[in-house]
Formats: sequence, C-alpha cells, structure tokens
Amino acid sequence: MAVDTRILFTDLDGTLLNDKKEITPGNRAAVDEALAKGHKIVVTTGRALASGLQIAERVGLTGEGCYVIAFNGGQIYDPYHRETIHGVTFSQDTAVEIFEKAVERNLYMQAYSDEAILTVENNELLQQYAKVQNLPYKIVKNAKDAIIQDPYKLLAIDNDRSKSEAFQKEVLSKYSDTVRSFFSNATYLEIVPKAVSKGEAVRWMCDHLGIPIENSVSAGDAQNDIEMLQAAHVGAVMYNAFPGIQEYGDYVTEHDNNHDGVAEIIRKFIL
Repeated sequence: MAVDTRILFTDLDGTLLNDKKEITPGNRAAVDEALAKGHKIVVTTGRALASGLQIAERVGLTGEGCYVIAFNGGQIYDPYHRETIHGVTFSQDTAVEIFEKAVERNLYMQAYSDEAILTVENNELLQQYAKVQNLPYKIVKNAKDAIIQDPYKLLAIDNDRSKSEAFQKEVLSKYSDTVRSFFSNATYLEIVPKAVSKGEAVRWMCDHLGIPIENSVSAGDAQNDIEMLQAAHVGAVMYNAFPGIQEYGDYVTEHDNNHDGVAEIIRKFIL
C-alpha cells in the first residue's frame, strides 16, 4: 500500500446521502477524484449489508478501492471481489431470548437474513423501515424463526423512545457481557455484539489494508458514528449532525449533507 494512500470512512444517511437518499453531484465528483488517485472509500453504515450494498452500487462505490462496513461494524464486505472479509456475531440463543423479551413488552423487534428483514409482526414501523431501507421482509411465527443464524444485529423500533430506553435499561443491561446497544436515530435501538462498533471496524480495516491510522478520515452525523469519529485520525462531523455529536469530532463541516458536506471533507483531508 502506498504510504500516501488515504482512507475515508463515510456514513450514509445524513452524511454521504442527502435527505432524498441520493448522492449530490459535488459529493459524487469528489469521491470519483479520490478513487482515481488511489485512495480508499469505505461506506460505513448501521444498515444491513443488503441495504448498504444497494446504495453503494447505486452511487458507484463497488469498484476497486471501495468497501462496505454494515451492521454498525459487524460485517465488512469487499464488493469488488464480492466477499465478506470480516464478521462478528453474537449467539443465536441470546438473540432469541432478547427478541422474545421484546415481544413480551410489546416492543417491535426485527432480525435479518442475508436478503430480508425477519419479524413476527407486520405493522407501520416495519413498513416504514422496509421502505427506507429498500428491503423485503418476511413475517414469521416466533423469535426462533426470525433468528435463523448467529446475528450481526437486532433492531428494536418504537416511536416512544422511553419504551426502548426502558428495555435497554431493564433487559439489555443483563446481557452486557455479550451485547451493547445504542440509538442510531430517535427511534432505532441497535443491538450488536459487545466487541462491535464502527470504530473497531475502522481500526480493523486500516490494519487489513496496511494503511496507517494517521491516514484515516471519518465522516458521520449520529450516535452510532461516535466511535468511528474517535477512531479515525480526523473525525469530521456533519454540520447537520444530531445535537452533541460535534464534541466527538475534530472538524465540523461548513456544509450539510444536502450541500456537498462530504466533498468538503474529501477536498480538505483526503485530496
């Protein structure tokens, strides 16, 4: 790896993508220029791989030098060679227990197969999520049918955040040796293996590619980006970030996700 190769880890929603879930022409041009000069671009998302990969394909980030970190760092995929190069899961048995306890509390919970969302309840929360993520879904009988393998993550969703916070405190805290949980937005409670974070994925990826951590830059806007912002040498926080995220970064963009904020980061720190 060339000593001057740089690597950008970029979140999707609220960061690389505008509010219409599109990449702006300015961001597109900056990404293309960085790749043409041999730098690496890593889509780093809480989305399932199937969803993150769809977007990577749509915005042209599947060629050589591009990677996708999905499930908040749980799975790292090389789209150019079409293979998973790193993965961390937690046990199926633990996941089933957590899922069942969510159902008992009338808290909507979902798991994933490689292609689809798996859940026991068809409701508006599922419909909204599936539409935004552009993923198919399957309604199954119970938690065991929803969790068909050791999962990369589970996701609880409720418009009443206090309900999810109570679940986090009263149930998930008892599994703290195995999983960690955090909100990726106002309504999504992410449940992932204890060792997983976007920050750990940044460190693993730099080591895997032989790129010094000093050559790494991250771009994000939400709570699940904090570890990534701290792990990279430069943590760039979007102007439109959630309140409080700015304190975890080294730089706050002048432009938001609708006005080429990532292009600003690329031109300042990568090019």
